[in-house]
Amino acid sequence: GNPELPKAVNITWSSINFKTILQWQPKPSGYFYTVEILGQTSDTKRKCVLTTETECDVTDVVRNVQETYTAHILSVMSSGMDNFEEPPFAVSEKFTPYKQTVLGKPEIQNYTQKDSKLNVVFRDPLTPYTFPNGSFKSIRDIFQRDLQYKLYYWKDQSSGKKEITTESNTFDVSVDSTKNYCFYVQGVIPSRGENRYGQESTMLCTSVRRTILDEYGAEVFIIIAVIAIAVITLAVVLSVILCKRKKAKAARENEPLNGI
Repeated sequence: GNPELPKAVNITWSSINFKTILQWQPKPSGYFYTVEILGQTSDTKRKCVLTTETECDVTDVVRNVQETYTAHILSVMSSGMDNFEEPPFAVSEKFTPYKQTVLGKPEIQNYTQKDSKLNVVFRDPLTPYTFPNGSFKSIRDIFQRDLQYKLYYWKDQSSGKKEITTESNTFDVSVDSTKNYCFYVQGVIPSRGENRYGQESTMLCTSVRRTILDEYGAEVFIIIAVIAIAVITLAVVLSVILCKRKKAKAARENEPLNGI
């Protein structure tokens, strides 16, 4: 072979919603890389032939998501693929898409808080794989009953977080009708030992009409009431004092002058 050519190192699989990228190092100089994907039960497939890049999209050759794959990163000269001798190559860790792909962010489509009910509707992330009619499969189409979702929710400006689980695409939870709530959704595969939890959706908050008492709390109103009472009391006291002084002045003016 070509023992002088460097072998790839730091080979990693990166996969979100079954979009799978293979990455490695170093950047080649004077040679190329070619990727071979080997399945346990499938034929070897080549991708990114004679590339100078250090990543390769292998999504289309790992379609059997239950299969376990290994990647060989071959270091070759431009004519190396025509030689009978085997070029130097590095071997990746094993990768099973069904067990290792990361669940992406669910998309929240609609949410409402009416009276004491919070309703959240969301959509499954899509995968790069398609049905025969060309429409994209969602992660639910692949994981089916293995897929669950969790809703994490809490009162706005509070740290007390609650959670609820569903196998559908809707959450209905009982809440305090006078409080706003913040929440996010996260996919989960309970059967997995690793990569069980997916990425968190965007966090959103409801905005129900709230009274001033709900907004600021009773303590603020007590303080305001005490200040108001103090102001009123002070005004009454000053009024009484001024009134007494006015009466005393009037009385002095009405007294007859001595010696007249």
